[in-house]
Amino acid sequence: MNVQTWRRRLAAGALLLGVSVLPVARAGDAPPDRPSPLKKSVDRIPGTTVDFTLLQLPAGKITMKDKDGKEQTYEIKPIWLGQTEVTWPEYDVFWQVLDLSTKAEREAAIDAKSRPSRPYEPPYRNWGQDGSPAGSIFPKEAKRYCEWLSKKTGHKYRIPTEAEWEYACRAAGAPLKPEKSELRELAWFADNAEDQTHPVALKKPNAWGFYDMLGNVAEWVTCGERDAVAGGSYLDEAEDVHSGARDVYSPRWQRNDPQIPQGSSWYSNGGHVGFRIVRED
Repeated sequence: MNVQTWRRRLAAGALLLGVSVLPVARAGDAPPDRPSPLKKSVDRIPGTTVDFTLLQLPAGKITMKDKDGKEQTYEIKPIWLGQTEVTWPEYDVFWQVLDLSTKAEREAAIDAKSRPSRPYEPPYRNWGQDGSPAGSIFPKEAKRYCEWLSKKTGHKYRIPTEAEWEYACRAAGAPLKPEKSELRELAWFADNAEDQTHPVALKKPNAWGFYDMLGNVAEWVTCGERDAVAGGSYLDEAEDVHSGARDVYSPRWQRNDPQIPQGSSWYSNGGHVGFRIVRED
């Protein structure tokens, strides 16, 4: 999609928002109906047809090495975790302010800086929207999305901790580092992704029914007082796509950002950075 087409679509969306009926955003991201051993919940963003599926993690423990190489054991509560990465249809309602029905409300929301700034270029990168994972997202915007979603639904959402994410990725098992041949069945990475993201849930799920825990977009997690992305992405070679893979912000994620100062909502070169969400009950 070129910039002109993208702007026309946004303009059309704004016209729709001028009427009294809330806009309907397309979900387009429902994963295939494959059996999962975990309890499932389908949540919907109020006022839209956009829904998303979460699976409930069983309580348990996980032992991981910390940044100093020392083993630490963490207790995991029975939280709900997104079955897939957050997709564009979900994130569009937030960043395009599609949940507000009047122009005044939309402008007030943006002026109050409660939503992401308008991107310099279309964040979809001509890769498609429906069913594709949202990317190029700063951690603060992923957290603000969770805060917004919590207010909209009455549930408590957040991004996962590093231990929660890895517990789900490993399905409570041993560290997961598939061989390249196996990884092709599970993940989008440098060998098969063609340098871009792909719609969620096209690869095989893990043992608990989660899709794309490895590859596609790397996912924001909280690691103590810092944030990192986990699991590797479509940019990474097979050896760097595994349950222990972590990366932190690098200036290369913004090397093509022409703004002064550089933006703080969207990475100009960070299409490989996304997130999935936790719901607490």
